Parts: sequence; C-alpha cells; structure tokens
Amino acid sequence: MSRAFYDNPILNSPYSEPTRHWYLDEANQPTGRIIETRRDASFVTPVPPPRRGRDAASQADLVDQTPEQLANEQQQYDTTANINEIRRYIDEWRKLPNPGHWGVTHTTRLLLEHWRSDRFDRERPFFCQVEAVETAIWLTEVAPQLGAGVKRILDALREGSAAANPGLERWALKMATGSGKTTVMAMLIAWQTLNSVDHPRRRIFTRNFLVVTPGITIKNRLEVLLPKHSENYYQHRQLVPPTMLRGLSEANITITNYHAFQLRERSKLSATQRRVLRGHSNSDLRTLENTGQMMQRVMKSEMSKSYGIMVLNDEGHHCYQRKPGEAEEGKLTGEERAEAKSNEDAARVWLNGLKEIQSHVPIKYVYDLSATPFFLRGSGYAEGTLFPWTVCDFSLMDAIECGIVKLPRVPVEDDTAEHAPMYRNLWKHVGPDVRKATRPAFGKLRPHMVPGLIQSALSSLYSHYEQVDAEWRRAEVPVPPCFIIVCNNTKTSKIVYEWVAGRQIEGENGG
Repeated sequence: MSRAFYDNPILNSPYSEPTRHWYLDEANQPTGRIIETRRDASFVTPVPPPRRGRDAASQADLVDQTPEQLANEQQQYDTTANINEIRRYIDEWRKLPNPGHWGVTHTTRLLLEHWRSDRFDRERPFFCQVEAVETAIWLTEVAPQLGAGVKRILDALREGSAAANPGLERWALKMATGSGKTTVMAMLIAWQTLNSVDHPRRRIFTRNFLVVTPGITIKNRLEVLLPKHSENYYQHRQLVPPTMLRGLSEANITITNYHAFQLRERSKLSATQRRVLRGHSNSDLRTLENTGQMMQRVMKSEMSKSYGIMVLNDEGHHCYQRKPGEAEEGKLTGEERAEAKSNEDAARVWLNGLKEIQSHVPIKYVYDLSATPFFLRGSGYAEGTLFPWTVCDFSLMDAIECGIVKLPRVPVEDDTAEHAPMYRNLWKHVGPDVRKATRPAFGKLRPHMVPGLIQSALSSLYSHYEQVDAEWRRAEVPVPPCFIIVCNNTKTSKIVYEWVAGRQIEGENGG
C-alpha cells in the first residue's frame, strides 16, 4: 500500500461529487497515483477456488475473479454497466440549470433544491446520501419520460429483479457502512409522503412505508424515521424545510424486523390437548395465524390499498430467494452448509413475508439499502456477486476518499513463529476451538472459556492498538483509532465482550 495513501487518504469533500480517486494496482491495493476523475463502479468478487487438487492451506485462500470471468450461460454478472450508465444520466440531469427542465414535481424540486443547498444549521446531507435519493427520484419520475436507451436500462433492472424476486420490483442502493443509510431512508420517506399529499392521484407516490430490519437493535435505532419521534431526522437534521414539515404527519410508517413475518401460534396447546381436540380426525388443528392476521399484528391499519406500500429493507442482502440447483461455489463443508441453511431460512421468512403482504396490499417499490448487496454463500448464485437490481454505488473506498469513514487497517503485529502471520487469518486457526466452546452441550458459557489462542491474539493486537493510539495522541490527531473485534456469531461475541470488558465472577458461596 502506498505511504501517500496511508498518510492522507482523503481526496474529496463529503458534500460534493468525488472528482479524484486513488489508482489501485493489480492486487487492488491503493498506489501513490491519483486519477483526476470519479471512480467507476466496479467489483472484484472473492470466490473460493475449486477444492479438488488443492491442499488444506490453499483451500482457505480466495481468488479474485471479475464479473466477466464469473459469467456463463446460466448466470450473468456484468451488473456494473447499468450502475455507471445510470450515474452518467443523473450527472447530466443534476447539472441542468433550469429546475423547470428536471422533469419532476414541484414538491420534488423543492426538496432537491433544499438537499443540494448548504442551508443547514447542522451537518448537511452527504453527497452520497443525496445521490442515492436522486437515483430513486430519477428512476421514478424522470426515466420513464425518456427514450428507448433508458427504457433498456429499466427493463434490465426489472428483469433482473423479477428473475430472483417474482412479483416484487426491487432496487438496491449500495452505500458503504457508516455513510448514513438511515438518513437516506428518511429522505425517501419525505419525498414520497409529501408528493402523495400534494399529488394524491399520482400512483407513483405513496404515504405508506414498511421498514424491515434484520434485528431488534437496528429496529430501535430506526425510530428516528417516525415524524413524532423527539429526534426525528426530518426536523432534527433539517431534512425537510420547515414549511413542509406538516405534510409528514400523513405518513404511515411501520418499523419491524423480518422475524415478525413468521406466522405465530394463536393457541398454546400441549400435544395432549391437540389430540383431544382433534379427536378421531387425522387432520391437524389449524392454530397458526393467517397472513391477514399477521399483517394486522405487524402493520398499521391505516396502510390502505389505495396508496400501496414502499418497503425499505435495511441490510437487504439478507432478503433473497434461493436459486434452484447447486451453488456456484461447489460443495460446502459442514460448517458452511450450516451457515448457508441459516442464511436461507432467514431469507425465506423475510422474502416470503413480503410476498404474502403483496398478495393483500400492493407493494409499489422495494428498496434494499446495504453496503454489501451481494448473494450469500449457498444462495444458488455465485457467492459475493452483486444483486442485478443494484442502481447506485458508493463504495468503502469512495467513503474513505471523501473522509466519511475511517481507514480500516489490519494490525501487522504477530508474536507467533509461523512464516505466514497467524493473526491475519485467525479464524482458520481458532475456529475448531470456538465451535467446540459454543456447542449447546458444552453448558453455560463463561468468559474464561475463550480459547487461549484468542486471548493471546487479542492481547497482542491490542498492544498494537495502544501503540497507534499513543502515536496519534502525540501527533494531536483529534479522532482516536478504533479497535474492532468481529466474531462468528452473537454467542461468541458475548463471551469475548465480557472477557475484554471485564466481568463479575460468582464464587462458590454466591459472593
């Protein structure tokens, strides 16, 4: 990696379109060369190499293959062409000096002028946030008015979505973690709601929103999308001009996690009670709620059919339908198969829930917001390939070069004697011990059960963090470095957290 990039990776303002980027070498590492243009959307996809004929060490490595190399008759992976072409159209559209030529409603024009301005008492929206919403606006309001060239793009997006999501039209907004997806959600809600209020007969707008998350923690964090929340983003972050705030009271917003789509038991009956009630009939009792009952439990009753629904999938890469047939990466190991099944089970509940809702209330749009809108292992698609309905991209490198996120670094300190540093691929070495420690039969977990190799790795790597922190303090860097520990699941992360943060140990006498 170039020292120039390490010393000062930031090349652009976070509030305007990027105009420069670091050139990457053949190993996709930043060089000292700066290109005076914005980086095109392009992806190098890591996929496991074939297992046959390779030793155990090489099986753990990854090879880089471009989308073109991954393409075959059954599956095409050239998904970046649409993103770059849409970006060029939006660049030209954004530069139109006369708002009357934007091809949008008066309401949308006022919002765009506000978001693109610097009239904010607090932090104004980042360019990447505005661009994501501009993409949604352009695809909805502008593109359908244009010619055959744009129609080809729209048709390709619809076909890619329909092939993997029958009955649903999805668009994915790819944004680096930390670049503010929640703000984008708020802007999308404001754009749609205010237009629905001002133009109630325009069927492209709605005031009903279903925000779906992968977990309760994220669900709670997204409550700032509710206009009545004390720190709602529309007012607290000035995303809507004061004169337009009143219209947001018409928004019907439901925030839930995908687990809520699972049909629940209406009656808690024991096996004996079920046998008694069933009598001599061989048919089972129908005690599960139906789709309508699930919708009444999950969604606001105000979500009428007349307006339809916009779905916002936070971390939408967890929502997919498995492609029939064997996955591209070949046969999976036992652990990989378990991971794939877990992913597939969650994805099925999420996507099937949306399909059930669609059968009762029209879903106008589904927006996937994710830093990684890629197919997961075991999905039936090549692992790590981009969702073909992705319409915009602001990558991690873009976010680093705009100063939006910190520069991630892998510590190089390693006190092991191996030729290849163990800590750079720690899971390969500690995985068996972790799996053994987290088995249910092992009993209740305790922090002292963290395998010794992980303890020594954390100690060694944290010592490297302390050195960097001390260097930054001496250099009077105002923002401290961040030490991140990534675990394989929440069970492991809990005991690692307790080991790192300290814990109380109960003695034999209960003290």
